[in-house]
Amino acid sequence: MVGELSRGGSRGGPTTEPPKHRRGSLHKLSAVRDIAFVSFGKYGQYLVTIVTLPLTARILGTEGLGLLAIAMSAYFIGSLLVDFGITTFLAAMANDENLNQLRGNYLALRATVLAVMGTGLLASLTVGAHVHLHMILLGLFAGGFASFGDDWVLVAQARFGIGVVYQGIGRILYLVLLVTLLPMFPSAAVAMLCLLASSVVSVALTWRLTIREFGPPSKPKDVTAMVRMGVPVLTSRLLITSYGQGAATFYSVALSAASLGIFSASDRLIRAFQSLLDAIGYGLLPRLARGREDHFWQNALRGLTACVGVAVVATVGLWVSAPLLISLVFGDQFSSAVDIMRVQVFILPFTAITSFVTTAILPVRQDTKGVLIGAVVGTVFAAGALATALSTESVWALVYGTLTCEVAVAAWYLFRVRMLHRRNDDALHAESEEPTVPMAVVASDAPTVPLAVRRFREASR
Repeated sequence: MVGELSRGGSRGGPTTEPPKHRRGSLHKLSAVRDIAFVSFGKYGQYLVTIVTLPLTARILGTEGLGLLAIAMSAYFIGSLLVDFGITTFLAAMANDENLNQLRGNYLALRATVLAVMGTGLLASLTVGAHVHLHMILLGLFAGGFASFGDDWVLVAQARFGIGVVYQGIGRILYLVLLVTLLPMFPSAAVAMLCLLASSVVSVALTWRLTIREFGPPSKPKDVTAMVRMGVPVLTSRLLITSYGQGAATFYSVALSAASLGIFSASDRLIRAFQSLLDAIGYGLLPRLARGREDHFWQNALRGLTACVGVAVVATVGLWVSAPLLISLVFGDQFSSAVDIMRVQVFILPFTAITSFVTTAILPVRQDTKGVLIGAVVGTVFAAGALATALSTESVWALVYGTLTCEVAVAAWYLFRVRMLHRRNDDALHAESEEPTVPMAVVASDAPTVPLAVRRFREASR
C-alpha cells in the first residue's frame, strides 16, 4: 500500500533496524517532520499572501478586494471540481501495482473538467458577462489548473519536502508577478492572472518529476469506477466549500463587493491559520494508512486532540491581536473588519476537527458516506444563512452563518468518529469470543464446518 511507495529507496537491500526503544522516537520525529513540511508548504502560501495583501488592499480598495475575494472563493471551488475531492483517497489506496493506472484515469477525469471550465471562461469574455460572473469563471479556471498537477503521488509517498519546494517556487513567482504588474494594472482580474501564471510552473514541475520516476500515466481504463468513488466525496466537499472558503462566491448574489471586501479582510487571515491546521491531517495520513490496524484509533485520536489544541491556542492569539493585524495588513479603511474577525476566529477549533477527520481518518476508513452526510448537515445551515443575507443584505448573516455551520459539521464528525470507533471495537470483541475448534474438526471437509473454521483452515494451508 502507501507504505510500500514511501520506502522505495530501501527495497531490495539489507537494512539495519534500529533498537525497538528508538523506533518509536524516530517514528514520532518523522511524523513531526512531515507535518512541518506540509505546514510550511501550505503556510508558505499564506506568508506570500500576507506580504501581498497590504499591496492589493491599498491598490484595489474594499470593492476591488471584494471582487478578488469572489474570484479566490471560486478558486477553491474550481480546485475541488478538477481534483474531484479524492486526492487523499487516492493517496491512501495507491501502491506499486496500481499507481500508473490511477494516474492515467485521474488525468483523463481532470482534463475533461478543466476543458469545460476553460470553455466557460472564454465564453464569458466573448459575451461580456457581468463582472461578478467573470471573476467567478476566472477563479474557477485558475483553481482548476492549480489542481492539475501530479502532486498527490508525492503525498502517497510521504515525500512532502519536494512538494514544499515546488509550491515555494510557484508562490515566489506569484509574488514577483503581483508586485510587478498590479501597480501598473490595478485590477482584481490581473491579480488572479498572476496566480494562474505562477501555478503553471508548479504543475509542470510535479509532472516532470513523476514522469521521470514512474513513466507516463497508463491509458485510461474504467474511469467510471473512479467517478463513482468520487461523486459522493466531491459533492460533500463542494457543499463544505459553499459555507467555507467558497462562501463569497455564493454570497455575491446577496452582498455588495465592498461588504465582501470587509469580510475578506478577516477571512483571509483566519483561513491562513486554518490551512496550517490542515497540515496535521495531511502529514499523518500516510502513517495512518500504512500503520498497524490495532493502533489506528489510538494514533488517530491522539492526532485529532493535538490538532484541536493548536487551534485553541491560535484562536486566543488571533482574538487578542485582531486590531493590530487588520490595521497592519489592510489599513484603516478596513477597521470594521476587527469585530468580524473576533467572531469568525471561533471557527478554528471546529474547522480543525472537520479537517482532521475528513483528511486523515475517513479517507483511511474509506468512509465516503460519512463525509457526504457531514457536508449535507453544513449545507442545511448555510442555506438558512444565505436566505437571511438575501433579506437583510448584511455581512453579519455570512459571519454568523459560517460559524453556525462549522459547529454543526464538527459535531457530526465527532459523532461519526465515535460510531466508527465503537463499530471497530465491537468487531474485535466478536473475533476474540469465537470458540476454539479442535483440529480434528478443522481437518474435516464436511460442508457444515462453520465459516470461521473454514477460514482458519485456509489460512493454515
